[in-house]
Amino acid sequence: MQLGALRGASGPRPSARRLVPGPLRRPAVALLAACVVLTAVAGIRFAGYGLPGWLDAAFGPRIQAHLGRFPELLNWLPDVGTLGPVTMMTLALVLACAAARRWSGAALAVAAVPIAVGLTEYVLKPSVGQAIGQSFPSGHATSMFALAATCAVLLADPPRRRVPGGVRLLLALMALGLAVAVAVAMVAIGAHVLTDAVGGAAVGTAVVLACALTLDLLAGAVDARRRGPALP
Repeated sequence: MQLGALRGASGPRPSARRLVPGPLRRPAVALLAACVVLTAVAGIRFAGYGLPGWLDAAFGPRIQAHLGRFPELLNWLPDVGTLGPVTMMTLALVLACAAARRWSGAALAVAAVPIAVGLTEYVLKPSVGQAIGQSFPSGHATSMFALAATCAVLLADPPRRRVPGGVRLLLALMALGLAVAVAVAMVAIGAHVLTDAVGGAAVGTAVVLACALTLDLLAGAVDARRRGPALP
């Protein structure tokens, strides 16, 4: 009796909930790889060394023509992707995760957005962007898509599913829509070409997925260490 109680008391602790649930891990890895490839393709093949590539030439003028009819919208949308609002939105995600005691989610929000922005501003722009004569990739697109991807990861499998799945999907799509709107607005005002925005979207998404998968691997290693060797 005492032996059974002892085993029950010292049984394995429950595993921490992963940021990327099991069924979504392979699609997440595939999307991460696709984003890396897309960044390379947009930066090397389509950008065109100081001249807009065919993608920019085909869609850039159309975007400017259509959105140019909404000057009020273009006056404030680019500001959403600047440092202040991005910092506030990131802090909101961190605080929400902390309130829910979802520390892995807080760590994701703290790490992913700054890493994505730093990679764009201090690595890719000075190297790839300077080489092709463009501001590649777009920092606005990078930060906004990093935020949108972080929201999507956090909403995919929350620890307490008080919000229905349909509502969570709608929230993720709203975050994605805002990211797309900011990125397209930067093209419309002539601050970036389309390939800059595409590259920024890919970088922001890739960094978030890489961080989430890495945090899950670390959590798995910690769980394995806590469980220790199986009892005979």
